[in-house]
This record gives sequence, C-alpha cells and structure tokens, in this order.
Amino acid sequence: MNVTSLQTIELTEYVPKLLPRSLLPDVVGEILWRDYGTQVKVDFPSPKTGDHWRLAAQGWVGHIPLTSDFHIALRPKVQLGKLLRMLEYAYELNSFRFLEGLVDCQTLEEFYERLADILARRILNRGRQGFYCAYIPKTQHLPYVRGRIDIQQMVTRPWDTKIQCQYEEHTADVEDNQIIAWTFWCIARSSLCTERVMPMVRRAYHLLQGFVTLQQCNPRTCIGRQYNRLNEDYRPLHALCRFFLEHTAPSHEIGTNATLPFLVNMSQLYERFVAVWLKVHLETILNKQALDIQSQERVYLGQAEGLYFDIDLVIYDIGTGIAKYVLDTKYKTADQPASADISQMVAYAEAKGSQEAILIYPTLLAEPLNIKVGNIRVRSLTFSIAGDLEQAGYNFLRDLLGVDKL
Repeated sequence: MNVTSLQTIELTEYVPKLLPRSLLPDVVGEILWRDYGTQVKVDFPSPKTGDHWRLAAQGWVGHIPLTSDFHIALRPKVQLGKLLRMLEYAYELNSFRFLEGLVDCQTLEEFYERLADILARRILNRGRQGFYCAYIPKTQHLPYVRGRIDIQQMVTRPWDTKIQCQYEEHTADVEDNQIIAWTFWCIARSSLCTERVMPMVRRAYHLLQGFVTLQQCNPRTCIGRQYNRLNEDYRPLHALCRFFLEHTAPSHEIGTNATLPFLVNMSQLYERFVAVWLKVHLETILNKQALDIQSQERVYLGQAEGLYFDIDLVIYDIGTGIAKYVLDTKYKTADQPASADISQMVAYAEAKGSQEAILIYPTLLAEPLNIKVGNIRVRSLTFSIAGDLEQAGYNFLRDLLGVDKL
C-alpha cells in the first residue's frame, strides 16, 4: 500500500462532521453506510446536507479500514487516559500491570499496537519455556495397537486390517494455545501494527502455527477458564486475547478482507467498567453495608425460556437475600431519562422484587430523576468519566447509598 495516498477521516463520538462530496468517493461512502452503519451514521450528499457527506460516530471508537486508501478513525469524547483506565478495569488487566508505561499513548491505535507487542513478547518468552500441553482423548484406525482396542469393532469387521484404538495424546494443540494463535491471526490482519511491531507479531504467530490448529475462537472462550500450576501464566494472556477478539471484526463476518476493523463499543465498555469497578471495591465498601453485587443477571419471565430480562447490575442485602437495588448503565448524553428507560427499570425492579431502580449516566443530567412509580423509587445517578474515575466511583456510591462518607 502506498502510505502517502492513505486518507484517514477522524470522527469524534456523536459529533457530526461535514465533508465535501469530492473528498469521499461514492463507492467508499456506500461501503461505510452498508457495512458500518451501526458504528457511523452516514448521510449521503443531498440538498439537505448542502451536497456534503455528513458522518457521525455512534458511540464507537477505534479504526475502520474501508479500503487501502480510505480509513476512518473514531475518537472517544473522553480523554484517552480515561478510556485506557476504563479498558484496564473492564478487562481486569490492572492486576497484571499491563498498562504501566502505556499512559503516554497518543491514540487508541497506538495503545492497540503496544498491547500487541506486549502479548507477542510474552508468547515468545513462553515458547522458550515450553507451551502448555494436555492429554487429549482420540479414537483412530491404526495399523498397530495403541491404548485400548475396540473389541466390538474387531468382531463385527474382521476383514478390516486396521485396529480402532482409543488413546490419549499429549499435545500442545489445545484450546489454551488455539485462542492465542487465532488472536495473533486477527492482530496481523488488523493493519494497526506498524513495522516496528509486526515482525514480533509474525514471529509469535509462526511459532504457534507450527503445532497449533488455526480455528476461529469466540472471545467468550477466554472467560471462566480453569487454570492450574502448569498454565496459570496463561490467565493474563487470555485476558489480553479477550480484549483483541472482542474488538476485532465486531460483525463476526471476517471473510476474506485483507484488513480487519478494530472497534470498541463505548456503551458496553462503560457498562462493564462500572460493574467491574464496583466488584473490585466490593470488600472495602459494599461489605461495610452488608451488600453483594451481581452483574448481567438473567431473570426469566414465566415458564417460557425465550422471555427474560438481562439486568446490568443487582445489589443484594446479604442478610436477607433481597435485591435492594437494580441498576442499568446508559452511555448517552441527555437532559432527562427517556420514558422507555424508566419503564425498563420499573419492569426490572418488579421482576426482582426491589423498591430501588437506578439509571447510571456518564454525565450529570440537566434534569436528574427521582420519582416513585407505585412502590418503586426510580433515580438517575452519575458515574462520571470526565474526571478522576476513582473519585467518581466513590461519589456514585455515596449518592446510591445515601451516606456522607464511605
């Protein structure tokens, strides 16, 4: 690719941008509208737009390679340092000290590249120590005996000269390593790593390629894994893999594109950040109030398995087991809560038998909410991402619990 011909259009969350019609070819604008309409609202040139393109990022940040000549960079409305801190909490990377020295990153793309470099170096180091192996059960027709013989198969097929054997093979081609190999495949195709880091990424990928089957891995496979003394050091590696896999090709339609997009859904990130921040501070704060917190709790409605609520957060009274608060994050800028959001919270509270429903916003509303719907009190509270995130969390909890200090 001729780097000098590359044009990168920068957009900031929810800030519309007008572009001259000549700046963006129609075919490129159509690709953006068709493939990334969820991430970027596209208004085609018309009398309504003054014959300009009007583009507006819709709560996503990251990088979209539309063609070899046109890229879209989606910038966060919050300071990059705050965004990185949110990512650190959301992916529970703070305990691994990955982000030390990364606060000086100037763009999200640079942050992505730095993390890719860290992951590659750790994998190369693990390769020098030896990759994790496990015994995998296998059944094969062999010309010799290995493991257990399938006697019934031999009796029913006496003409078969090969023997069906059941045995266990000690191999490194296990899911622990397959997750990492797939992650490097995605990173290599992201187009976000410069030639300073790409050689390291390629080395790590080719090292794994020699003994690991390349197969697509869902980011959910990185969650809730079992570790032992032989693979405990894989825990932070899989945490990083989850970060890359969740934000690469969000449509999950990777296809044959030469490059893959890197996109962060800010609404989901904010929701996860708030949930993990509260969990991290559970022992030091909530336990003083004898409270416990659960995230993404599913509540089924009636007998139908297809009808349910997924509630962002539920805070329980430990002594009684009663749901004291139901909470839902709303990553949006508004003067007041929408009627639909209020209805949603009332339904959540009714489903959990709670009398406190809380809508959480990243900025202070012009008209904060504090009303009662029947026996349910519905409030809007702020977990701000504009200033110090730690202090914002404590302020939020004070407002939630109605206490002067924690």
